[in-house]
Amino acid sequence: MKHWVHLGVALALSLGLPAGELSGRRAPGFSLPDVNLKQHDPQDYRGRVLIIELMKSDCPVCKYTAKLLAKAQQKYGNKIAVLGIALPPDNLNTVKAFMEAEKISNPILFDCGQVAASYLKVSPARPRIELPHVFVIDGAGQIREDWGSENTMQTLEELSAVVDRLLAEKPRP
Repeated sequence: MKHWVHLGVALALSLGLPAGELSGRRAPGFSLPDVNLKQHDPQDYRGRVLIIELMKSDCPVCKYTAKLLAKAQQKYGNKIAVLGIALPPDNLNTVKAFMEAEKISNPILFDCGQVAASYLKVSPARPRIELPHVFVIDGAGQIREDWGSENTMQTLEELSAVVDRLLAEKPRP
């Protein structure tokens, strides 16, 4: 079954289609503070590939994903930007400890839940927030890929295939 999932993702990527069910739309805007209280807005990253991870510091899969995204940042340098978004009950102390323990230097922002709800399309019909969830946003601000609990990103190569494709594309208006 996993083979068919990877085949479906590969087919979607080759056709330029979004593979995640939350892809194929404009990324919701926000302005959130990081551990140094600096505000971050997706508009600040226009023209670059932006990767956002919705996470919690005590989630083992979120830790793995954060390390994978840190490796992607090292690989691509300033061609991409990586932002973590921590959800309650995370706070300044838990996130700082997480960043130090996991050697994460990418900004981790604080959300009270509203940004996560807009990215995950939370509604009465879809009330659950499952973490981690990763969104890959192109330079024009469109969500081009997302991975969540049902289709978790497993490797740097899997992420690199999407990032390489987006970096090779001509910028969209």
